[in-house]
Amino acid sequence: MTVTYSANRQILLKLLIASVMMFGFGYALVPMYKALCEVTGINVVTSKNDYGIRAISPNKVGNTQVNYSRTVTIEFDSNSRGPFSFKPVKNFLEVHPGEMTEIVYEVTNNLTRPVRAQAIPSYAPKSATEFFTKLECFCFQEQTLAANETKKMPVIFVIDAGLPDDVKTITLSYTFFELGLGGTPPAPKPRLAS
Repeated sequence: MTVTYSANRQILLKLLIASVMMFGFGYALVPMYKALCEVTGINVVTSKNDYGIRAISPNKVGNTQVNYSRTVTIEFDSNSRGPFSFKPVKNFLEVHPGEMTEIVYEVTNNLTRPVRAQAIPSYAPKSATEFFTKLECFCFQEQTLAANETKKMPVIFVIDAGLPDDVKTITLSYTFFELGLGGTPPAPKPRLAS
């Protein structure tokens, strides 16, 4: 089977056009996604208030998953193991199941050297754990704090509307601790030959 030069050119031209169209479509997806989210009310949050807490406005979004007839008290607790001052900006919030809410924790490294740290969450009562969904949390990754640095770290969460009716209060507690303590010592520096 013999393929001519013009047939090769035609296939190449079609492939180039398809590649340009795919790139253009991929490039256009970001503004299309933003416009779709704006129109449907998905991923729209109001500005933060004085306490660093953010919640979706029911008037703007109209989320049918929020149970406005029920309120759950969320208590925030903090513990630190290491050279930190660690606390939530507010000790409790009252939220509706299904409502997206943000709380901010503040941590200060009290040392004159940088520190790597991690937070571990725990919940009470234990039965509420499966109904507490964190969408964004500083506990998802290791934190690095410069010497004497203070950092505000958000937790965005939703309490599932299926939370049992007998659970009226949930406590979210974090233990913030320094990483690398008791780890393996650094390798010795090589000695120069004399």
